[in-house]
This record gives sequence, C-alpha cells and structure tokens, in this order.
Amino acid sequence: MTNKDMLVPNDPTQGTLQFQYDISCQLLDIHLTDLTDDEYSWRPAPKGLHMTYDSGIWRADWPDSESYEIGPPSIAWLTWHITYWWSMVLDHSFGDGTLQHESVPCYGSASEAIDRIYLIKNKWETAVAQLSPHELHERTRTNWPFRDKSFYELLAWLNLELMKNAAEIGYCRFLYASRNRENG
Repeated sequence: MTNKDMLVPNDPTQGTLQFQYDISCQLLDIHLTDLTDDEYSWRPAPKGLHMTYDSGIWRADWPDSESYEIGPPSIAWLTWHITYWWSMVLDHSFGDGTLQHESVPCYGSASEAIDRIYLIKNKWETAVAQLSPHELHERTRTNWPFRDKSFYELLAWLNLELMKNAAEIGYCRFLYASRNRENG
C-alpha cells in the first residue's frame, strides 16, 4: 500500500487496510521524529531485549519466550524488530523466502535504524501497490509468519504489528523523558 490512492472503488477491505496502515505510519513517524542515540540505546530496565556489540557487529537479543519476565525492550531492539518482521515478510512474500532472523542487520545508531525502516517501508509500499485486488485475496504470497491465510490478512497483521511496535517506541520514549523527573 502506498500513501497514494491505490484503492479500488467499492472495496472496503482495501480501504480499511489502507486506513489502518496510514494511522500506523503516522504513529511511527511521531515516535521516530527527533529520536536521539541516547534514547535509542537506553535500557528501560536492567533486564530486557536489547542490542549487543560483539566483534564489530551489532546483534539483537532473541527471546526464548514472550513472557513478562524477559523485561521490556529498548528502542534499539524495537526498531530492529520492525526491520526484522518487515524484511521477513518482504522476502517471503516477494523474494526468494530464504531470509532468517540472524541475517537481518542491527544498527548502532538511531539514524541508521530509522533510515533502514523507511527504506523497507518504501520497498513494501512499492511491492504491495503492484498487487491487484484479486491478489490481495489469494494465499500464494502468505508464507511468513503464517500460511493458509489471504494476503489481505497478512497486511492486517502487519498493520497491527507496526502499530504495536510504534506504540512501544513511544512508551519507551515517555519513560526515558520522565526518568529523572520522578524524584524532583
């Protein structure tokens, strides 16, 4: 989907998906605007998903579970997570379907991560804009993270995932901004 009008008249599915996507992108834009490296690399708790720098390479933590005990993620990890699932969907829906999470790069700065997110976003919009309304209802491109669903259901999942990660980035920024004011 693009921010341009790619809607087909009388197709409520496409209109709803585009509406959700646009709102999700707006929220992401709000929370990525003026993101500093300090906010990006700040850990909201001693325990939680983050990035590590090992042998000249940034690596994202990979959770063994999604339980609350793993702790909250950092913005660095959240931006990697966006590039991870978006890259995986792009590769498995429009590419050769061989990309693995270990191959999705991590970035050491906010600007690098943001640039990567918007690059992937543009690739996604270009790829989806080329699909016909009929192709949105097919299952052939739905290969990750699930199968046997129409592609429009994958688009709906992606919109939700984008909204969720954008909200998590915003929440982490609120925590960062208020961390020293609680005792004052």
